[in-house]
Amino acid sequence: MAQLFSNLLDVDWSTEWPMIIMWIIGGVLIYLAIKKEMEPTLLLPMGFGAILVNLPNSGAVSQVVDGIVEEVGPIDVLFNAGIANELFPLLLFIGIGAMIDFGPLLANPKMMLFGAAAQFGIFLTLSLASFLGFELKDAASIAIIGAADGPTSIFVSQYFESNYVGAIIVAAYSYMALVPIIQPTVIKICTTKNERLIRMPYKPKSVTKATKILFPIIITVVAGIFAPKSVALVGFLMFGNLIRECGVLDRLSESAQHELANLITILLGLTVSTKMQWESFLNWQTIMIMLLGLVAFIFDTAGGVLFAKLLNLFLKEKVNPMIGAAGISAFPMSSRVVHKMGLEEDPQNFLLMHAAAANVSGQIASVIAGGLILTLVQV
Repeated sequence: MAQLFSNLLDVDWSTEWPMIIMWIIGGVLIYLAIKKEMEPTLLLPMGFGAILVNLPNSGAVSQVVDGIVEEVGPIDVLFNAGIANELFPLLLFIGIGAMIDFGPLLANPKMMLFGAAAQFGIFLTLSLASFLGFELKDAASIAIIGAADGPTSIFVSQYFESNYVGAIIVAAYSYMALVPIIQPTVIKICTTKNERLIRMPYKPKSVTKATKILFPIIITVVAGIFAPKSVALVGFLMFGNLIRECGVLDRLSESAQHELANLITILLGLTVSTKMQWESFLNWQTIMIMLLGLVAFIFDTAGGVLFAKLLNLFLKEKVNPMIGAAGISAFPMSSRVVHKMGLEEDPQNFLLMHAAAANVSGQIASVIAGGLILTLVQV
């Protein structure tokens, strides 16, 4: 007990108020995860981790005195083992790939265009962040938030060794959680009621097993030729999908979708908190990153919708422009949002399969966009 009071007295609470702010931020993330069910699998461990690493003399992180590491923290060990070398995001991509059914996209390949169009916000935000004074490596990392793809954001920001990894990751997952709030507003601003009423009857087409097996292989090869830096991102995603579709590795597919994905998600959420220590997190740059991430997300959504409206100028069979919003990577949340909005406008308008096709194409497009960023931005 005496040692406990001694430790409390050793802390200068008058200068440690930023630490208390981080406890509040961690508490907010935990609240959103539990009460609002916003990305609970990641926001909860991130919120708890934010508290964990901001305790006085926390044994969870390395203790440095006069530039000398006196004690190595387990969270820093995990960071170096799983995030500093991009291992955790890549392993998570295997699980994500095993969860995705590309059947709706293969049955309607033109939906791939919406995945590409919905990455517009990434490149717009890259330019805007650079204009606002961020280093190019940081601007590129911030821009990827618009993909609404947490693992890609982690991979890119860590590849560039960004100075704002913690803020970027918090922003990426926060906006993924806010898809049901942000996207409907943007969609309604960009469309008219008549456009939202456009029906798209679903005409199911059979997709052969051979096609489903060849698809991940071909996508990996094509991505590797045109954006070599994307091979790790695309390759692990497609490998997970190949495990799913090959038909002879059901046990591995189930393990990738559940045990592997769940374990990596837990470790990822806790580990990124090492970049949420108040010294590096509480600054004006973090606020700017959150705002820039919102800009990227809004313009990605708007880019997909406006592209759909442009296509309608030339198509005989019109597409519902809301489908374009599903071209972001937030799978399956975005496709559900579009489907729900379609039913609200017309109870007989079922857009789910079309939206799902655009949504899975967005998953591919986001990792390719991340690879393009890695290729184009030289630091």
